[in-house]
Amino acid sequence: MQNRTTLPETGFLRLKEILAPVGPIPVSKSTWWEGVKDGRFPKPLKLGTRITVWRAEDIHSLIANGAESDGQ
Repeated sequence: MQNRTTLPETGFLRLKEILAPVGPIPVSKSTWWEGVKDGRFPKPLKLGTRITVWRAEDIHSLIANGAESDGQ
């Protein structure tokens, strides 16, 4: 049911919607967080103590610009 093939143009995305197999970014969580830390991936927004999201526009920009990652 959550097998999403397209991302919304605007709004917020949780990590499970960004990373494969549901999302379009084929990296592990640890690689993603390393990329956030070193600036390869967009910075998240904290909506609460346990709610972290990314702007859909930032993820579309990441996909369009083909951010380099080592895929580990």
